[in-house]
Parts: sequence; structure tokens; C-alpha cells
Amino acid sequence: MTARAGEGFQPADSGRPQPTGTEALDFDPGSLKTYLVGTGLAGERAAASLKIAKIAGGQSNPTYRVAAGEKVFILRKPPRGNNLPGAHQVDREYRVMAALAGSGVPVPEMIRLEEDETFLGTSFYLMEWLDGVVEHDSRLPERSPADRGAIYADKAKVLASLHGADWRAAGLEGFGKEGNFFSRQIYRWTKQWEASKTREDPVIDELARWLKENNAEDDTLSIVHGDYRIGNLMLDRQAPRIIGVLDWELSTLGHPLADLAHAVSVWFVKPEEYGGLFGCDLEALGIPGHRAFEAAYLEAAGAPRGLSAFHYAFALFRFAVIFEGIASRAKAGTAASENAETVGALAPILARRAADILAGELPID
Repeated sequence: MTARAGEGFQPADSGRPQPTGTEALDFDPGSLKTYLVGTGLAGERAAASLKIAKIAGGQSNPTYRVAAGEKVFILRKPPRGNNLPGAHQVDREYRVMAALAGSGVPVPEMIRLEEDETFLGTSFYLMEWLDGVVEHDSRLPERSPADRGAIYADKAKVLASLHGADWRAAGLEGFGKEGNFFSRQIYRWTKQWEASKTREDPVIDELARWLKENNAEDDTLSIVHGDYRIGNLMLDRQAPRIIGVLDWELSTLGHPLADLAHAVSVWFVKPEEYGGLFGCDLEALGIPGHRAFEAAYLEAAGAPRGLSAFHYAFALFRFAVIFEGIASRAKAGTAASENAETVGALAPILARRAADILAGELPID
């Protein structure tokens, strides 16, 4: 499965740039041509040959491969229409990736952020096009068992490097509030659930209540990615290593164990649900179990303690609310991906798994 920087999740056989007619765009390609010429990013002759392909995936922010002559960019923008407060903040994606340039965390080069919505109808940014591979299936079916193990080892090390980055030195003061991270997150995602729910779900309601009452808070703070999974990592075509970490919409300053828990939650999602690992023969695949992955991260990060049931439940609760938001956008007709309605149906499934973990019916050790 071949992909380029800027791609998000889709099930099997997606993740490739798709030829895009102007009717499939939510912006005027002529305006983009004018913008590229006006900013000096492309000459008039190159802009005249502009080719735009929507990249399959990206449940939240539509993403496009833009070719103007010899120059190739990735364009990422919010969807048109009414969006939930605090969602689709592409300026935050741009800011954190620009700040991490040269840090040792592999990110694409940021080219330009445009916050004036008069050009394309929304803000947007342009970034480097990376020639690598995105594997949306966490089982990495196109890799050998040895390569899978090496990729997961690199995945743990890159996450540890991110959490070890000096966010103050990187100019990320104010990128997130300091202190009470889990309290604020539980409040945020509870409100998001109330604003976006398409149905009643007492399991999600009870998870929100339990998390609030059993908060595992402390003051540890780092840059967190927020959606650190295989489908958001650009892999080298030949070597088993990561060349780019993508899709930073949910990034902020927060607790590193929240980020680790989000990364580990894929072990509690089935392959057919969201490209996960739940129920797989991990030994045959050459992929570590979730606790082994966590141990590799903790060793690389030099972190004193790992995940508890609270962290697992929090991560699954949060993803359940995110998926419900996707279902809400599908219902409103503003979802960025064609399979948004199907993905949105995962909300009650992941909420139930979180409840099973808290009840001890789904072991985490």
C-alpha cells in the first residue's frame, strides 16, 4: 500500500491519491492556482498544469496531493461547513510539525500556513510530499515478521523521542494548558459527546462519570501527538523504520501516558473494525503484545511508571467520542471520508471494551 505524507486512515486498499475532478473538491482549483503563483510557490506555467488528487483517508481534514509542474505539495484543510468548536485546527498541526523540525522526531517539512479563508473558503497549509509507505492495517501485511517487529520497536522509540522533546525550546509555549490534563480532557470529550451524539449510549455516559471520579492525575507534561498509530506513520519503502509522523490535529501539551494509551488502544480494536490487532496471533506476526510495546517505550523514555486501567479506559472513551463525531458529520453530510458512517459505528463498540476493561472482563496484563 503506497501513500504520501498527509494521509489518514482508510480500510484495505485505500490510502492512495485518487484522481479528483473539480466536482469532488470543496474549493475552487482556480483560486489555488492564483494563490500558488501569487505566493511564488509555483510559476504561471507550472500552475497552468496543476493536478489535484484527493488522498483517501483523513476522517477529519480533507487532504490533497497538489502537483504544479515539478513541484509537489500536500495540502491539508478543514472541511467546509459547520464544525465542532475546537475541531479541525490545521494551524495547530502546522505549528507543532514546524516546531519539531530538526528535533529527531521525523516530520515533513512545513511550507506555508494560510489562515485567510478567502482563498479556498477555509484556512489550509502546504507541506512537503514524502515518498514513503503508509500501512493502515496494524498487522503490516506487506512486511515480514522481522520487519514488523523492527517497525514496532521504532514506533516505541519515536514516541519516546517526541515525549522527550523540549517543548519550551521548540517555541510551543501556549500550545496547551499546563496542569490538570486528564481533568480537562475528560471534561472536553464529555462535552464533545454531548454536542455530537447521534443517539443515547448509557455506557459512554457511565464511562464519563467513572473517569471523572477516578482520575489518575499528575503534573507530567510533554508534547503529545494524540493519534499515534500505524496509519499515521510514513514508513521507509525499503527499511523497517519511520520517516514521517503525520496527522497532528489532536496534538497538544499533555500527559505522555495518555499518548501511550492512545497508541496501545489498537491492541483492543479488531482488524476489521479499524485496522487493529485485537484477537490476532501476534507471535506469528512478529508483533509485540501491548505490554511489551509499552515496556519498550518506557525503557526508551526512561519513564518511571506505565499504564493503568484508567489510562486504557480513557483512551478508548476518547476514541469512542471521536468516532461518534465522525458519525455526526456523516449524518450532516460534512464528513471528509466516504466510510465515515461505518467508522462512526465503532463508538459503542470501543465504549463497551473500555467498560469491560474496568470490570476486569477484558484483561490488560
